[in-house]
Amino acid sequence: MKYRGGGDWYGNPSSLSNLVEFCNRELEMDISPRYEIVEAGSPELLNYPFVHMTGHGNVEWNTEEKENIKRWLRAGGFLHIDDNYGMDPYIRPQLQNLFNDADLVEIGANHPIFEAPYALPDGLPKIHEHDGNSPQAFGIFLDGRLAVFYTFEADLGDGWEDPEVHNDPVEIRQKALQMGANLISYAFNGSVYVPNE
Repeated sequence: MKYRGGGDWYGNPSSLSNLVEFCNRELEMDISPRYEIVEAGSPELLNYPFVHMTGHGNVEWNTEEKENIKRWLRAGGFLHIDDNYGMDPYIRPQLQNLFNDADLVEIGANHPIFEAPYALPDGLPKIHEHDGNSPQAFGIFLDGRLAVFYTFEADLGDGWEDPEVHNDPVEIRQKALQMGANLISYAFNGSVYVPNE
């Protein structure tokens, strides 16, 4: 997702391609290796069941953009936001004010998103240290369905990037890719998506 505010929405350029390759190779998915960039306020957002958002800095959604995101999420869209370090003070207020009737809540390791296709009994994996805090997963639920999944102090996208970018150990990178595969699987199989007509 491309957003305003000066945050680097284009961060981790190799991450999504590597995640798609992993899902297609390991899980025999058939995801196109070419992904699209969609703006927060674009009507094209309604064409995508899964959208990934990342960055280090400021995020701004105006009223029209928020309404567009809400409409898409209520239609069944799934938004994954990965704090690439420094995004939290900007994105958290946006999420907390997105819905009047749906709060941003912490998600425990017992949620199904950590169970399949890869079992991650400890929940969200820690990929990069940053402030040294434990990784946390937050979400917004709409009618019982997890619609927004926000990963904090984990930095999954860094673990999806080309190995030489961050020189992560193989086992750490593998956990990041497995978590990413769980996200995509949940977005497509764990909820019903109503495409734009």
